Amino acid sequence: MKPSIRRFRAVAGIAIVATFVLIVLGAVIRATNSGLSCPDWPHCYGFWVPTPAKLATVPGIDYTFTQVMYEWVHRFIAGIIVGPLTLILAIWALVMRRENLRPALFGIAALALLLVQGLLGGLTVLDRNSPWSVAVHLSNAQLVLAMLIGMYVSAGRPAQSALVWTEPVARGARLAVFAVALLALSTIAAGAMMAKNGASLACSTWPLCDGAVVPPLDDPLIALHFTHRVLAGVTALAILGLFLWARRTRRRAPGFARDMHRTIGLVALQVGVGAAVIFLQVPVWTAATHQGMGVLVLASLVVTLLHLAFGPGTAVPRGRPEPSAAGQAMPARGA
Repeated sequence: MKPSIRRFRAVAGIAIVATFVLIVLGAVIRATNSGLSCPDWPHCYGFWVPTPAKLATVPGIDYTFTQVMYEWVHRFIAGIIVGPLTLILAIWALVMRRENLRPALFGIAALALLLVQGLLGGLTVLDRNSPWSVAVHLSNAQLVLAMLIGMYVSAGRPAQSALVWTEPVARGARLAVFAVALLALSTIAAGAMMAKNGASLACSTWPLCDGAVVPPLDDPLIALHFTHRVLAGVTALAILGLFLWARRTRRRAPGFARDMHRTIGLVALQVGVGAAVIFLQVPVWTAATHQGMGVLVLASLVVTLLHLAFGPGTAVPRGRPEPSAAGQAMPARGA
């Protein structure tokens, strides 16, 4: 791999980690009711950097300095770290587009989604942190993360065409992984809606809901909580199905099997964390860990889909020969 590609992937990796931290910090903000601790946007009580001395001059603040810092640091990471890094990566990928077009495509998408994310962040504050705005904001953040992962993965797998399917797996597997990734995204969004509506403990037992397989759904909070559990259960079962599919095809597609082993492991951890949220009455650390694990499951599915698309290593389009060192034609890898 060229040094320039390694540097690009290193910067993309930093952006991915920063975005993940940003999403987890969003869960902390939600769990500590700090979403409106900076009531204006893009300032915070009219200040770019709120300090205890500055905040002391503002009457009627109902939040602690720690709550204000949660929200301010969240904005700082988004505006000073993730935003500029995404812009740099998009421009960098466009410069490299003749060598590999795929990172440029992901970079353009990431940049567009990031602009939308900034607008959604402002809307969330102006809409007083309504549940639907929080869910949309979180969902879009995960799409930004997915595009950054796309840049990272595709940069390490150069090809002569923009999108090349090289992994020897049935097309249905790729479609299934994509569908399950959308299901996982919906589950996380439903969890945000549930938490923001104060329904995290509407079902106070686990795995049953207050002793019932299907609780009475006339209470909207119980209905919201139960919907999240159903989506989570369906997602887990779908990932289990993909895992079993990958095991059956592991000789032909070992990369698919490795990816699904990783994903099913994350799902098992997530189930345990989800139970801990109920048993421990939603402390901040379990709420943040639960959302973080959900994002990792989604990220793992995104990586799996990208590996299925771009293959386990350097790829060329199917059916096109790659010249060998001796000048003889070699079959295209992955054919």
